[in-house]
Amino acid sequence: MDWYLGNYWYILLLLLLPLLAYFLLSFLKWKKRRREAFADGQFHESLFEKNSGFTKIFPPLYILGTLFLIFSIIDLLSGSEEIETNQKMNNVIFMLDVSNSMNAEDINPSRLSEAKNVMINTMQKMTNDKVGIIIFAGQAASIMPLTTDYNSAETYIGAIETNSMQIQGTDFLKGMQTAVSKFKNVSKGSRKVVLLSDGEDNEGNDNAAIKLANKEGITIISVGIGSDEGAPVPEYVFGQLMGYKSDRNGETVISKRQTDALKKMAESTSGTYIDGNNIKETPDRIIDALNKKMSSSVSLVKSQNANHYYQYFLAVSLFFFFLIYIFNPKRDFNI
Repeated sequence: MDWYLGNYWYILLLLLLPLLAYFLLSFLKWKKRRREAFADGQFHESLFEKNSGFTKIFPPLYILGTLFLIFSIIDLLSGSEEIETNQKMNNVIFMLDVSNSMNAEDINPSRLSEAKNVMINTMQKMTNDKVGIIIFAGQAASIMPLTTDYNSAETYIGAIETNSMQIQGTDFLKGMQTAVSKFKNVSKGSRKVVLLSDGEDNEGNDNAAIKLANKEGITIISVGIGSDEGAPVPEYVFGQLMGYKSDRNGETVISKRQTDALKKMAESTSGTYIDGNNIKETPDRIIDALNKKMSSSVSLVKSQNANHYYQYFLAVSLFFFFLIYIFNPKRDFNI
């Protein structure tokens, strides 16, 4: 049981207690002065009715009654139950390749567009998993931290372009290093990376990326985007097609999907390699792969309905005021 104040701002009402005590004592002193001004003390017994013994406990009862009334208002012992629940969830970072080869159009409308659609469709099938987004080429950057706000994730994904990274290439190690920094507060059993790439322009750091992933307890689900036949790589300037990527001899470069590194990274981290060219099947296969080794964590969840105890304080307060009403003779207020 977790105890806390229900209406904590009302605790300021306790400041009224010293003021109430001051007025009560002032009233009794004022009444005494009025009697002394009316007649000498030797005549009081014959002129005034004898005060009841209740007069001495009159101020404490009023203060106690008011104190418990304030306790009932602030709901001092309002609590809520905490229930232990086993929740299975993943912490998933989508690591998207944004190298220029992802502009190839062997997958309609392009490899990058296909990868982005796969990410969005996969997130739409998630429930309580946390997701983050990293883009990489020759360098890497996190564009969204781990969150369950899938709507915001779609907004981030929609803005991704291949020109988001100035340094080109496909450096898996840079992407993995960035993922590790985002997983620092996540238990190793629930660290998952969904790597979407065509595998081309590999910088040769896939073995280093595997070593780092295994050290940090990261499972890689790699998704290969692109065809084995390949396609030219269009080059855009301010959204305008300026031609196709060519080699030193001026020949048009045909970019093909390279799956060796992608498969190796998945297999070496107890993950799964998935062919990402079928937009209808790929999201479901990713979800299945993520749930294969989903970690179960015990968490404390507060019940929605708090247990209020103000009524007990209110009852005590009413009891004190009832005593005042029953036993306080009216002569205590007379001069």
